[in-house]
Amino acid sequence: MNEKNLIRNQMKERLSKLPKPYYEHYSYKIASALYNHEDWVNAKVIGITISKEPEVDTYQIIRTAWESGKQIVVPKCHPKEKTLSFHTLTEFSQLESVFYGLFEPIVEKTIEVKPEDIDLLIVPGLAYTIEGYRLGFGGGYYDRFLTDFDGKTMSLAFNFQVISQCVFEKHDIPVSKIITNDEVITTK
Repeated sequence: MNEKNLIRNQMKERLSKLPKPYYEHYSYKIASALYNHEDWVNAKVIGITISKEPEVDTYQIIRTAWESGKQIVVPKCHPKEKTLSFHTLTEFSQLESVFYGLFEPIVEKTIEVKPEDIDLLIVPGLAYTIEGYRLGFGGGYYDRFLTDFDGKTMSLAFNFQVISQCVFEKHDIPVSKIITNDEVITTK
């Protein structure tokens, strides 16, 4: 097993053991720090995934964004091309479970938004270095998307998801900030 897969498996194991009260409290602390961050405050259009436990809870973040008049766009995976498109989400009933139990926008009920219209992209992952490099779930969707993305990027993570090192390739693109339940890490 290569180093990346080893770290992926270790992190999935660690996440699965996070007790529900801690999961809720840490997700709340991360969301609170996010709402006070200038990138969030200034963003009108925010790209974010629909979380699946034990990832940091994004449902509360999406609700807060709607309440504050922000436009939320969520990713749709295109497995053949291994690409992402983002679609405006105005209610959770516009989602469908596609594969791996992930929720994605129903294309017929949502409007696609161009990458250049996204002000802030919250990038998912399993592990991160303090330099902002991320270890994703292995599909490479976000690595491809970030190649041509010029907006602000950040990730949300529990503090133990920030690791000291990992092997990265030259095509890997770091996020600018990581918000954890303990701190905001500015990477570049």
